[in-house]
Amino acid sequence: MAGLMAADPTARTGTQSVERAISVLRALAARNTSGARLVDLVADVGLTKATVRRLLSVLQREGLVSQDPETRRYFLGIETFSLGAAAGARFEIRRLAAATLSRLADASEDTVFLSVRSTFDAICVDRREGNFPIRTLTLTIGDRRPLGVGAGSLALLASLGEEETASVIEENAPRALRHSPLLDAGRLAELVHRTRADGYSFNGGLIVAGMSAIGVAVLGPRGEPEASLSIAAIDARMQPERRAWLVSLLQKERLQLEKEIAKRVRAPHAS
Repeated sequence: MAGLMAADPTARTGTQSVERAISVLRALAARNTSGARLVDLVADVGLTKATVRRLLSVLQREGLVSQDPETRRYFLGIETFSLGAAAGARFEIRRLAAATLSRLADASEDTVFLSVRSTFDAICVDRREGNFPIRTLTLTIGDRRPLGVGAGSLALLASLGEEETASVIEENAPRALRHSPLLDAGRLAELVHRTRADGYSFNGGLIVAGMSAIGVAVLGPRGEPEASLSIAAIDARMQPERRAWLVSLLQKERLQLEKEIAKRVRAPHAS
């Protein structure tokens, strides 16, 4: 019809390129500790080798990706650190939870993690190590896992609504199996159901043999998940009686942190 503008044929192409570049960056983030081979990234993002190589070339040019000249493995580039530092000033959860993590690590003597949601993933944004000699350092700051994989990540998944939870499980099930052959879609749904019934998540050696973890979601004023708190320890320190005590510690600190978050939300209107 006259007067109607034709759709820009390049719009979808441009959007698709951005989406693909983001998927490559997320795949790199998940493997950033040891780096990723080209073949790893191709498998992770489901694109052709030529497409992934082209995206990596552009991202390298912009400083978002770097490559080790000896191993040829790819890593996130220094520019991602710069962007993350700039974004971090806006997100206060690490600052708000700093004392919480320290108290939990001191009381439990185990390792405590703070994680936040990023679309279909959970990202570890902070960690405290307790004094117990055997430490369960299953996550480092910046590590990314599919929602449902690990106690903190599972707590975040279980805090979502039914429809959103089902969508996430469908998306994440193939990726979760890479972390554990036991984590198929049915098992993820079962773990979510148990987490909601118990009021906390429990990972009994599903990811790392001999190590267990518990987690709780930290909710914002409207009931949305702001973060998760989790404690990891060797199995011998996660027997039912001690686990119940650790859960009580987590729940107490969760409530306190939720109060701090609520204060943050109200603060702009206080004056």
